[in-house]
Amino acid sequence: MSNTQSRKADHIRICLEDNIQFKHLTNGLEAYRFIHCCLPELDYNKINIKTTFFGKKLGAPLLISSMTGGTLQAKTINYRLAEVAQKYGLAMGVGSQRVAVEKPDVSHTFTVRSVAPDILLFANLGAIQLNYTYGVEECKKVVELLEADALILHINPLQECIQSGGDTNFAGLLEKINQVCSKLSVPVIAKEVGNGISGVMAEKLIQAGVSAIDVAGGGGTSWAKVESQRADDQIKKRLGQTFGDWGLPTAECIVEIRNVNQEIPIIASGGLRNGLEVAKTIAMGADLAGLAWPFLQAATDSLEAVEDVVELLMAEISTVLFCTGNASIAQLKQSNCLKEI
Repeated sequence: MSNTQSRKADHIRICLEDNIQFKHLTNGLEAYRFIHCCLPELDYNKINIKTTFFGKKLGAPLLISSMTGGTLQAKTINYRLAEVAQKYGLAMGVGSQRVAVEKPDVSHTFTVRSVAPDILLFANLGAIQLNYTYGVEECKKVVELLEADALILHINPLQECIQSGGDTNFAGLLEKINQVCSKLSVPVIAKEVGNGISGVMAEKLIQAGVSAIDVAGGGGTSWAKVESQRADDQIKKRLGQTFGDWGLPTAECIVEIRNVNQEIPIIASGGLRNGLEVAKTIAMGADLAGLAWPFLQAATDSLEAVEDVVELLMAEISTVLFCTGNASIAQLKQSNCLKEI
């Protein structure tokens, strides 16, 4: 097993077994409350939670966020998630495909099109790799491998600081992101990994050519803590604990980005745990909401467990629409029914 494969296996184990959630910083959504509508004048059974993203129809504004790949356990997880995404019409991202570039024989752990021919599917590479021998060709390769509809470039400076042997030369990355955006035939999504994207940074990324922003704010899984658990070096271990709650709350990121840009598609992720929180992010201006940890837990159990998570999320979103008097996701986005407490 390569170093990258070993790291991916460690990530799954640590995320499932250890306490690596943010301790104090939350996603910020508890500071917002929906205005209850006591008489919705709606038929609950006609509530419509369908939406579109990048021109593709979705059964709900849900993204099964990027998690894993590169190992046999990861393959099982990815294929279960993809089957459920196909069944319910959800978007899905895979974990970083760097391992598949390094070891093409593990590509099969990512290639879920065989079970999910119709889903909105996102390929994934670390933006930092553009400073470490990767370029447009590698980006094209992972998109083609997956038959993906878009490419996520994930941005993770804090994680790389704490990861043993992490890649920390982030100089000049915006220009290289711009090159990828201009030469790739599919949209590029800029995504953090749990520490958030501010309005100022979103503006720079948009100017560089990205087609969407996944805020991936603080409040959920702390990758500083994950890497701290993996580290042998005591300084790395302590760094991960010191910065375990570092980041921008998801809600703050959404508000800031919408204040500077009304048009850019926003994916809200970072500590979302239920459909009520999903609905809050949509009402705040996000277009899609991504969850990872709840799906990872379920996918390690069974296909049915993943379906149960989706069914509950969809019921929760529908209940929010019904109890705010909104018949559709489009109406919710325009309703002004979410208030800051």
